[in-house]
Amino acid sequence: MSNIVDTAIAAGNFKTLATALSAAGLIDTLKGVGPFTVFAPSDDAFAKVPKDKLDALLKDKVALTKVLTYHVIPSKVHAKDVKAGPCKTVEGSSLTVTVAGSVVKVDNATVIKTDIECDNGVIHVIDTVLMPK
Repeated sequence: MSNIVDTAIAAGNFKTLATALSAAGLIDTLKGVGPFTVFAPSDDAFAKVPKDKLDALLKDKVALTKVLTYHVIPSKVHAKDVKAGPCKTVEGSSLTVTVAGSVVKVDNATVIKTDIECDNGVIHVIDTVLMPK
């Protein structure tokens, strides 16, 4: 098993996320001890962000770091343990988890794949990039 960053890169559908983590200087953090739960936007999720907005974000390290750390929870939470309600992020604010049957949403993003195990946490794939409030 490998860390969150290497696992995401190996999956092949997180190229934009890997680029963003590198631009924000967060690679070493997410290769660290953890544990972390990462709500990882797929490349398709990043494709929903208008190109000019995404390009500007990738050039603004402070804003980019806020957005990326808003996708990370400083503990390991598997799908079976997810509870509805607010969830504190590494960024400092809380995102809102809602559960309706088998559909789990994080703010306005739907979780499309769960429990990708890593040695320092777990990845859940989401279909939309989250923006801190």
